[in-house]
Amino acid sequence: MINIKENEHLSIMNHSCAHLLAQAVKHIYPNALFWVGPVIEEGFYYDIDLGDETLTEEALEKIEKEMKKIAKDGKRIVREEISKEEALAKFANDPYKIDLISRMDEEETTISCYTQGDFTDLCRGPHLETVKELKFFKLIKFSGAYWKGDAKNKMLQRIYGVCFENEEDLNAHLAELEEAKERDHRKIGKEQELYMNHELVGAGMPLWLPNGSIIRKQLENYIYEKEQKLGYDHVYTPCVGTVDLYKTSGHWDHYKENMFPMMKVDEEEFVLRPMNCPHHMLIFKNKMHSYRDLPVRIGEFATDFRYEASGAVKGLERVRCMCQNDAHLFVTPEQIGEEFKKVVSLILDVYRDFGLKNYKFRLSLRDPEDKEKYFDDDEMWNAAEAKLREVLNDLGVEYFEAIGEAAFYGPKLDVEVKPAVGPEVTLSTCQLDFLLPRRFELSYINSKGEKETPVVLHRAIFGTFDRFTAFIIEETKGRFPTWLSPVQVKVIPVNAEFQGDYGKEIKDYLAENGIRVELDDRNEKLGYRLREAQTQKVPYTLILGDAEKENNTISYRLHGEKDTTTLPKEEFLKMLKEEIDSKSLRK
Repeated sequence: MINIKENEHLSIMNHSCAHLLAQAVKHIYPNALFWVGPVIEEGFYYDIDLGDETLTEEALEKIEKEMKKIAKDGKRIVREEISKEEALAKFANDPYKIDLISRMDEEETTISCYTQGDFTDLCRGPHLETVKELKFFKLIKFSGAYWKGDAKNKMLQRIYGVCFENEEDLNAHLAELEEAKERDHRKIGKEQELYMNHELVGAGMPLWLPNGSIIRKQLENYIYEKEQKLGYDHVYTPCVGTVDLYKTSGHWDHYKENMFPMMKVDEEEFVLRPMNCPHHMLIFKNKMHSYRDLPVRIGEFATDFRYEASGAVKGLERVRCMCQNDAHLFVTPEQIGEEFKKVVSLILDVYRDFGLKNYKFRLSLRDPEDKEKYFDDDEMWNAAEAKLREVLNDLGVEYFEAIGEAAFYGPKLDVEVKPAVGPEVTLSTCQLDFLLPRRFELSYINSKGEKETPVVLHRAIFGTFDRFTAFIIEETKGRFPTWLSPVQVKVIPVNAEFQGDYGKEIKDYLAENGIRVELDDRNEKLGYRLREAQTQKVPYTLILGDAEKENNTISYRLHGEKDTTTLPKEEFLKMLKEEIDSKSLRK
């Protein structure tokens, strides 16, 4: 999908189209007032105060029709520069524009506005020469939006739209939007009862339902098994820490704005933890280590809390309460390359298992021209960045460098994955850290019998289970591989009265052998129950009639197919377990 904000010409077109929208709204709703109408990745929107009027789908169609009428009329878009005093007078009856003008920097001696026919709007621009150039646009949807994004303010009505240079590009974009809607993990999550939200719990605090919990547990088991084989030791640590803990780590100075507010209990000040590294530092410090003990690999499925603006919260993808697939590797300087290589190899291994192919590695480095926000140690930074480059080059992994994107304590590797729809997302990360071990005064006894400070690799393979689950839902459209599916087999007797007992026998047989199975013996037509199993995207549907009962066999149908295959129940179980054990992807 094209990022309209990053395309200069499309950005100008969409900004002009936002003004066209506002003009059309003003024609239909003369008392309408306007806040802001920026360009976004998917097009544009405008926040509007319609008073007592409420938008509907019919109203949206009416506005779009008026926009086409105005565009056809072909008025020129004329820029005018006025003083701040003139602007205040010009928009005296519009409290939203007055607010914008009043908050402008004092240095802005002139303010620009744009006029097209009978409509004038405050704007920096630039814009097209004429509204006649706006031919291929579409209003997408509308929603509520608090003025300035503050829930204490009035609720405005936000209209979204998009504009392209030709009909072909517009239709392609609209098709992608429809595909994105079908893949939206929030829609599928509701349909398949994977998770829910409730205002009494709070925004960004998802509740995992039984079906979603199965998926999450399978993901946890999967990565735990891989980490165990690689020598990780898993721990449990509290979801809170004292303010002093994060002052020691340095996060209080660098990350305080992203934390939940401090809470005082007795004489101690606590915060909900936003990350787990300080806890793991103290676990390493709990006993003396020899160089022979290293690497020490501490892993945890850890619940963390980070403040996200209410407008940024989105399903499982962007939450305030998350569970990280986190680990910290304590290594000697000589072990950095080998351990970093193992982390990258684990990432590649996991991505192969999940069929992820469209991704790229981003090596995030310090900005040598702006070192203020980074730990001050040039030698450390140069050595660390050179080591990570060396490993990536040795592995033959393609990567690009992002100057200025490093963490404050060291360079990092991020993996940006292109999903089926929408912009790239960062899933896996690995960060090199020389600073926190020093802050926590960590040490081990080196081969010379002297104390030495270890180096730490922070790494998360899935990132968070929340975001990774959202990603997998959208990649698969909710059609999960059998090993991950909440229900792996649906057993449907043709006639519950005659084959119901056999259906229960098969259901119990599969369940006893570790298969997640459900029996649908309701008094409903067979076709109805089969369609429902397809809608639920269950991998295998078993259809049991008289022949199956008499021969002690099963007939199965794969999701999305109409043909059935008949097998002895033992052969079916063997086939199913092989597919589950191998983590096969569904075709």
